[in-house]
Amino acid sequence: MEKINKSLTWTQRALKDLENIKEFNSELLGNDKALEITYQILTKVDMLESHTFDYSKIGAVDESFSHLKNTYRKLIEGYYKITYREGVAKIYITRIFDLRRNPNKNK
Repeated sequence: MEKINKSLTWTQRALKDLENIKEFNSELLGNDKALEITYQILTKVDMLESHTFDYSKIGAVDESFSHLKNTYRKLIEGYYKITYREGVAKIYITRIFDLRRNPNKNK
């Protein structure tokens, strides 16, 4: 059976997370490094649309979201956890969390 590819959709929360990460790293490490980190995160997310990988098996199940109805999976890129879920026609990027922060804020 051929794998069906789904397009990516970023939630407003995930876009805000990405912007906050970029701003934080820009202040801490400079604009060039902040852009590099942002690019690395975006490249990791792009794997989910690739024909080479099966998005439903790339990331491990994210137990932080086990209390919710849908199954959420996670990808790790550096210090960042990218959480996503599969919808009927799309893959939703729901959160990007800095793993150095308080884990209770990742809900």
